[in-house]
Amino acid sequence: MRFGIDRLLAEAELRKPLAGRRVALLAHPASVTRDLTHALDALGARRGVKLSAAFGPQHGLRGDKQDNMVESPDFHDPVHRIPVFSLYGEVRRPTSAMLDTFDVLLVDLQDLGCRIYTFITTLRYVLEDCARTGKAVWVLDRPNPAGRPVEGLELRDGWESFVGAGPLPMRHGLTMAELGQWFVKRHGLDLEYRAIAMQGWQPERAPGYGWPLGARTWVNPSPNAPNLFMARCYAGTVMVEGTTLSEGRGTTRPLELFGAPDLDANAVAAKMRELAPHWLRGCRLRPCWFEPTFHKHAGRLCAGLQFHVEDGSYDHQAFRPWRLQALAFKAIRRLYPDYPLWRDFPYEYERDRLAIDLINGSPLLREWVDDPNAVPGDLDMLALADEAAWREQRAPFLLYPAA
Repeated sequence: MRFGIDRLLAEAELRKPLAGRRVALLAHPASVTRDLTHALDALGARRGVKLSAAFGPQHGLRGDKQDNMVESPDFHDPVHRIPVFSLYGEVRRPTSAMLDTFDVLLVDLQDLGCRIYTFITTLRYVLEDCARTGKAVWVLDRPNPAGRPVEGLELRDGWESFVGAGPLPMRHGLTMAELGQWFVKRHGLDLEYRAIAMQGWQPERAPGYGWPLGARTWVNPSPNAPNLFMARCYAGTVMVEGTTLSEGRGTTRPLELFGAPDLDANAVAAKMRELAPHWLRGCRLRPCWFEPTFHKHAGRLCAGLQFHVEDGSYDHQAFRPWRLQALAFKAIRRLYPDYPLWRDFPYEYERDRLAIDLINGSPLLREWVDDPNAVPGDLDMLALADEAAWREQRAPFLLYPAA
């Protein structure tokens, strides 16, 4: 199969509209070709492509800033002799001076298929600002490694943020080019928008179910996204960022596990099975112990659970990571009613709203966890309605028909 960047480089007809125009690239470390050449270097070597600038999202264009709220500076690329602007530094949106450096912006970002991944918000921002200033945006498409399943509550009105670009469910099932089309339509944006689609992407095909496992190399799109299995879990485990629990940052399996020094992991797993055994389908839970080398609970032995989605027990259609992690929170609350579960320190520069609510796009999940009378069916009823509505809404934007 070919990703969007591979097609643009290989097909002269696709590149024709770039002739005589200044081209900028928005990319990160995973923006590589089939042979692992970074997109900036591959485009810089292609005759007829006039590179004039580059942009980096959160974590940077070339290097990896390890954590949230760690900013990247602007710099001058010494090889291509162009300015490289950070969209996670002094600004989150391109300034007028930045926009003046190009005519066409190529967006080549590997996403994880989850609403809170900030590359989605950056895509929305550049689309809006390019529409305002008469610039073109082309999205060079890449796979959604989490595939097509949809899960979670949609973001509610008034809850947009840098980790919530719009009323998407937590797991949206779209690629970046499809999301771009949705943003253009939803916000009535008037600009030259092109989706450079992939060839041969089969999101329902085993064993990758979204990622061409064995055919393409996985390169971390952010420092704590080390493999496909993290991407599968992420729509659930990312919620741990809104808690006092460790999400495994500072370990070799971040965002595939969670824990804390004062948990009984076996008791939590047992309570999860008691409350909603059907929410545990599609994966295996394993009690584990780990000691983060940095971040929450650094240097302390934590007990927790790891979600295993890498062996033959994985069921792509049955696995529901958002429900699974929500159930873990519910189990902890039932076992430890007074546990200080919710993080109360800043998250993505937000200081007035709880991180767990910001991540979920409303207080609904937190309120369900904290309500001693609420049962799994109550959350399920809310989520099922949102999921059905989203599947219908996204249908016109799908670029890759089911096989």
